[in-house]
Amino acid sequence: MNGAERSPGAGPRATGGSAGEADPAQLRAALAAAQARIEELQRAQRLQQALYEIADVSSAGLDMQEMLRRIHAILGGLTYAENCYIVLYERDGGERLRFLYFVDRSDPYVNDPDAAIPVAPGETSLTLALLRGGEPMRGPSRLLREQRGIPWDEQNGPDSADWLGVPMLRDGQVVGGIVVQSYEQPQVYDDGDRALLAYVAQHILAALDRRRARDELERRVAERTAELRQANLDLQAEIAERKRAQEVQRALFRIAELSLGTRSMEQFYAEVHAVVAGLLYARNLYIAMLSEDGTRLEFPYSVDERDPHRSARPLGKGMTEYVLRTGLPLLADRACIRALEASGRVQSHGSLAHSWLGVPLQREDRVVGVLAVQSYTPQISFSPQDQELLTFVAFHIANGLARKQAQERLIQAYAGLEQRVEERTRELAEANAELMQQIGERLRIERKLTHQATHDALTGLPNRAQLLERLSGAIARAREGGQAGFAVLFLDLDRFKLVNDSVGHQVGDELLVEAARRIVGAVRTADMVARLGGDEFAILACDLDGAEPAMELGRRVLAALGAPVWIAGRELFPTASIGIAMWHPRYHGGEDMLRDADAAMYRAKGEGRDRCVLFDAGMREQAVRALDLEADLRRAIHADAFEPHYQPIVRLADAEVVGHEALLRWRHDRRGLLAPDAFLDVGEDSGLIEVVDWLLYARVVEGMARGRTPGYVAINVSPRHFRSPGFAARLLGLLEDAHVDPARLRIEITEVALLDDEPRTSRSLQQLRERGVLAQLDDFGTGFSALSYLHRFPIAALKIDRSFIAGLDASAGSENRAVVRAIIALADSLGIETIAEGVETTAQRDGLRQLGCGYAQGYLFGRPAAAAEG
Repeated sequence: MNGAERSPGAGPRATGGSAGEADPAQLRAALAAAQARIEELQRAQRLQQALYEIADVSSAGLDMQEMLRRIHAILGGLTYAENCYIVLYERDGGERLRFLYFVDRSDPYVNDPDAAIPVAPGETSLTLALLRGGEPMRGPSRLLREQRGIPWDEQNGPDSADWLGVPMLRDGQVVGGIVVQSYEQPQVYDDGDRALLAYVAQHILAALDRRRARDELERRVAERTAELRQANLDLQAEIAERKRAQEVQRALFRIAELSLGTRSMEQFYAEVHAVVAGLLYARNLYIAMLSEDGTRLEFPYSVDERDPHRSARPLGKGMTEYVLRTGLPLLADRACIRALEASGRVQSHGSLAHSWLGVPLQREDRVVGVLAVQSYTPQISFSPQDQELLTFVAFHIANGLARKQAQERLIQAYAGLEQRVEERTRELAEANAELMQQIGERLRIERKLTHQATHDALTGLPNRAQLLERLSGAIARAREGGQAGFAVLFLDLDRFKLVNDSVGHQVGDELLVEAARRIVGAVRTADMVARLGGDEFAILACDLDGAEPAMELGRRVLAALGAPVWIAGRELFPTASIGIAMWHPRYHGGEDMLRDADAAMYRAKGEGRDRCVLFDAGMREQAVRALDLEADLRRAIHADAFEPHYQPIVRLADAEVVGHEALLRWRHDRRGLLAPDAFLDVGEDSGLIEVVDWLLYARVVEGMARGRTPGYVAINVSPRHFRSPGFAARLLGLLEDAHVDPARLRIEITEVALLDDEPRTSRSLQQLRERGVLAQLDDFGTGFSALSYLHRFPIAALKIDRSFIAGLDASAGSENRAVVRAIIALADSLGIETIAEGVETTAQRDGLRQLGCGYAQGYLFGRPAAAAEG
């Protein structure tokens, strides 16, 4: 493969050096032993990592099915678990099964995790045999059934080529089981997988028990919290209702007083306006009255921000006249007003309101006027409750206009009413005192619950929720101009996982507590330190005059953390990486600042850790570009915008083209033709590159069927493809559907793909080789370059990395020539072809011929290009 290209799906390269001269047998033995040790350590590490991830997932606050899906994915990293189910076993009052989790590509059964399935008398199955026997079971399901006398039942699902089940035990009693199975490959599982699954099963049961206990505790806490909250809301609603009743009562008293004591009607109207404003929004209010002859509408009082002057007018079709005609209150928003206008019943006068409320003023069952309020802003709208209240008040205002004619009767009635009001007020005061006592007790309980909900249990620091609340307040004050600059420092302890993995989580917790103490000791009194979770902390630093004080605070925190600490008899040297986001008006919430500080923290880790990095616009642009590129990539997948470009592979002896390497190209609708290095990272992070690969493979096979590429064609295959047990069958199916000879297709893989999952990779390569598809090892010489896996895997050709080919020019030294000679000699001894990558000069070509290299690829022989239409 040419050095200017990067194959899709290629994984990271491991560095290695050239080996000195040694006896080949000893070297092979040493490499085999080292490889075996590596495999053992890797298996132990994967198991340890899987158990840690299971514990982490079980405490992550996920719902049960999402937690089990993630545990299933973790289990799939340890053994073949594409078909897996978890069953719980209950025996109180009869046998019952509950399939908590069920994923099977061949069995269409859909489980209900909440349904307990009773076991009928005499019923039996492999699952029941596992749960009743309490011992692991392994082997073909047909053989297991025959050994235990279990008849085949279609309801129990299809038979599998290999079946492995282990029980889950609690206090020696079987409470469930976990089963994995393979429908295609026999003998997929061995004793090691059985022991591994049994070990993992107990941890899964522990995770389920912890999750069940936590869910039950959260349920009880939530129920009690809801009860307290509802009780508090009921109390507050009752108090508010009583206060509102008091306000309405006082308003009515005030209207009654005005009707008795006001000397002029203008003053009476103004004070009525003040009373109404105390009950609802009344910035814009007017009173309209019918003239004595009933032909005109007069406005004795009007206060309005849009229409300060209202002149008398003949009766027409205005909103006021509509209330006069109907004698009913009218509550209308802008849509309702437009509907009335469209129907011809109303014609608006003056500025159009967003919300209008008018109620009739009646005297002796006759409508004599209208009291109206209106709002010109969409933020304020009147409600039916406002209508009811204003109607009630308007009734008393209308009566107030006539009360001057009967003041003596009102004085007598007022005396009795005042006595009743005083009694009722005294009763309300006593009730309020009792209510306030109850509220105080409930508030104390709420404060305790609030503290638990806003603080970290381990360190006692504020948690993420409290930090975001403080951040929201700081942002609001900054927007109002009432606070100086501030910053968020996002801190992550370096290599903290190594502490947990090596000396245990208890030591890790002690280190977190010590780190929290040091961070708090390094910040200022006004600063806030919060723990976000795991080994992540955040600092809200206020009153900063620019970025330099924030950087100085970060350096001070790093210095405090860097001092050695003794925990559990071990001396540790903690360090951290800090990202800083300064306040900017573009931030609308605390999550935005935390996100940018987190991005800056990752930049600090990438630059070597134990440092502070200030977030800048470049980081934001980089994140936005990556997000846009992922969206473009998804659209390109739907549009099938990917195409292969072919670079020739020639035989050095006669320069004849023997094959081609298919290289991925993306024909972007705006940026033109893109090579993989422009989008590979985004594709791998999002998992979309595997889909892109299959689109490319289909195009390549189609081109081979049409005869566009003479010789063989090599395609690049990433490690993630070999993790799928159906990869080889799917690739061969493409060739078979297109009627293409499999011998014309080769696959290029890296050392990482070989060593990622050796048994599965070896099976896939052997299956492909049996059908004629050969494998070429890409970038040889830059990774492990071990003899052991060249013996174990069916490799047909080695592609010498271009970094060694570049050194074959006359101006270069002899070190690269020696490496290339050794690789060629190694390949010849094993009967493997050698292909030199990145050949760009005639000097490199001649040097390779002298060294005995058989084939070459590079710009000297041809650049990648689209295949000609055939």
